[in-house]
Amino acid sequence: MSIVEVASLLLRTEETFSAYLARINSVILAPLLQSGSFENLDVFLRLNDHFHVLWDLTEEGCRSLKQTFSASECISAQDFYLIWKADLFLDQYVQYFSTFASYAAVQGFEHAATNKSEVWKSHKPALQQFLADFSLDASVAVALHTVLHKPFRDQLQQYSLILSKLKGSAGQCPENEAIADATNKFAKLQSFVRQVLDEACLTKSLWKSLGHKFTDVLCTPERRLLEDSRNLAVFSSTGRSDRVLLFNDILVLIQGSSIQSFDLKLVWVDAAERETGKYAVRIAAPEDEFFLLAKDPKARAVWQWKVNQAVRQALNGKRDFPLWSRDSEGSDPSSCRHFSFTFRAEGRLKNAVYDGEWCLGRPHGKGTLTWPDGRNYVGDFKDGLEHGFGICLVPRVSEDRYDCYKCHWQEGKMSGYGICEYGNEMVYKGYFKDNLRHGFGILESPSCTERPFKYTGHWENDKRSGYGIWDDEERAERYIGMWHEDQRHGPGIVVMQSGVCYQRMFHMDKMVGSGILLLEDDSVYEGNFTPELTFVGKGKLAFPNGFTLEGTFSNKSSQGLQTQGILNTSGEQPHEQMTKLQLGQKEFPVEVRWEGVFSQFLEFIHLGCRGDMEEAFMGFHVQTSKELRKSQEYLFCQRENEEVPAKVDILGELIVHQEQGTLQCYLEQAFQNSLHPLGKLLKMLTLAFQATYSTTGASKHLLTMAQEEVKHYAKKIWEFYLGLLHLASERKGRPYAEDLENSSLNGPNAILPLILPCFYPDLFMLYMLYHEKEDDLYCQGVVDLSQESDVKLLEFLDVRKHFWPLKDLTLTKHQRRSLVKDRCFLSATDCLRNLM
Repeated sequence: MSIVEVASLLLRTEETFSAYLARINSVILAPLLQSGSFENLDVFLRLNDHFHVLWDLTEEGCRSLKQTFSASECISAQDFYLIWKADLFLDQYVQYFSTFASYAAVQGFEHAATNKSEVWKSHKPALQQFLADFSLDASVAVALHTVLHKPFRDQLQQYSLILSKLKGSAGQCPENEAIADATNKFAKLQSFVRQVLDEACLTKSLWKSLGHKFTDVLCTPERRLLEDSRNLAVFSSTGRSDRVLLFNDILVLIQGSSIQSFDLKLVWVDAAERETGKYAVRIAAPEDEFFLLAKDPKARAVWQWKVNQAVRQALNGKRDFPLWSRDSEGSDPSSCRHFSFTFRAEGRLKNAVYDGEWCLGRPHGKGTLTWPDGRNYVGDFKDGLEHGFGICLVPRVSEDRYDCYKCHWQEGKMSGYGICEYGNEMVYKGYFKDNLRHGFGILESPSCTERPFKYTGHWENDKRSGYGIWDDEERAERYIGMWHEDQRHGPGIVVMQSGVCYQRMFHMDKMVGSGILLLEDDSVYEGNFTPELTFVGKGKLAFPNGFTLEGTFSNKSSQGLQTQGILNTSGEQPHEQMTKLQLGQKEFPVEVRWEGVFSQFLEFIHLGCRGDMEEAFMGFHVQTSKELRKSQEYLFCQRENEEVPAKVDILGELIVHQEQGTLQCYLEQAFQNSLHPLGKLLKMLTLAFQATYSTTGASKHLLTMAQEEVKHYAKKIWEFYLGLLHLASERKGRPYAEDLENSSLNGPNAILPLILPCFYPDLFMLYMLYHEKEDDLYCQGVVDLSQESDVKLLEFLDVRKHFWPLKDLTLTKHQRRSLVKDRCFLSATDCLRNLM
């Protein structure tokens, strides 16, 4: 046939089909819609809409061909509406048959025939005109079903026949590719229609076989049965189901009168022969995991493939086209998904809602977890548990406030570094373990609260324990010493803003035994004294002038301080060791003061400096509480885009800068980089040092303690540098430079001058206080000298006399003034030349 003959055939076919659709509309659709409401009316209305769209599309094709014939006798494949609008035809036919199948699956035609029996009695003769094999004894439902789908299927066959003839008559024309593509699409469309109608028939049979209890729960127009364990045997490993049904949106287990369904969007499928030793398919879902056991590998393969494809299509939000074909083979659903789910099982997550990423049936990735009582967690998850960085809000019971935890988590518990803002205005920055404050941390109550304080030190099981510093702003004093179970326990030093300082033993927050009390006027008392610093019992008081009083002290409210003892007035000046007594060296060995700080970094090195654990171990570079206040937004932004120093390959840089010439420059840059482990360590040590020795803690009696601490810092930092270098050498496969460990040039001596600037302000203040008396004497001497004449000052400074002013010289009778003046000038000139 020629292209013109094919076009004429297509025109006659579409004219006949259009007229046929007009009759269907007038005889069936219009009377049914006019008769009023009936069951599943919304689905029937959608079917009616799609019917009219196809009718309009058919008439548009007729008009297009008629216009082409009237304009020219020459027709090409481009003039065929069926070809260049093939996608539109396919889309509309897919929608029509999908809606038709939905109406048929829920027995819509049966309900329409029964509820509108009076209508169909009057239209039954008209129905006979559509079906040659229709008889008065046949069911009206069958007639309706046939009339509304058979003409469309016949028309699709006509389209395929016309396209095949057009392909043969076109020859080697440029439109061959478009014709072949349209032919292929209509072939797939016919396959799709067959599968859709078969699924609808299978689903309708299922609803008829199930009781009303199940159909009321499961039956919806869009739901299709894809597989039934009664057709292809499979059993559940839970032993709680005697029937397994796979639908296009859910997987159902039925046992007796109970039913359990799983949303396919939250179902993960995997072969599990190794675990069970049988032909099994593992099904994972939130709060549940079980196996589908088959009798042979073929049944197992079919179930696994069908469940996988059903899950993939449910995730995509649409069915494949065609529904089952080779095109979709091997395309398994993604294991990582984003979904919302409410937990129902007993446990800590009961009634909690999780919205976020999933993997293999468990929260995995980033997400939000919300409990009914107001608690919520936003952050990272791993294998169903909070793991990584996250923010947790916990409502306080008695107040309309929240405790906000911005912390690192491990297996569902806070572990690592975190910042916590409590509802009572307190802020904690430090380490956690098993949801408890543990390790080094800083707890601070701001000045606006009733009793402002700051604790910097070690924690154990959520309580202050070990070495720590307590600042009491209300009493203007600082405690430096040991703690146990949240109380001062062991040796401790108390420094007051007034300048008074004492060292004492504490037992469960109470002073015990004797101690050393250093007063403002440099008097030193050794013995027992009360918390109000009143002398009691035996003691020895040394005065700045060298007098000593040793005896027994008592204090009566009516009579004041009384003593019985010996007063030594020999008048000897006290030794400097007494007036500048240094505290804390024996009581707090420098090696154990900040052991918790160094342990975090040591563990980080032992674990291979893993980047994903860097913030958890070394969080002190992390943003302040104010910078982290963005809460949830912080988690979902690209943190690598933040304005922070560029992150470099730490281990690679270590290998490059081992030579003495570049090592010092590298270390200097590392200390200034808040993302470098050594820079983070120095930042943490600086905070600890300031908490101990700045402001209230600035006491001349702590100078030696501070000096040895800074030296110890240099030693430990060098050790960590060597640890990093050793790890880098192993990872890069290069020899480790062992001579660095014994080198005096590249050891702590190289570190100390680089880190000293961080501690200069506080160290300088301690030096000033330690030498305060010497400085006062020196300043007084300068003042006294400034009151003397110039000649006296020159004489005191041992300046040669020919530099003295001439007006102060006494000339002899034989000296001429001009000669002396010239001599002085020449001498001064020589002196200046030498200086230059």
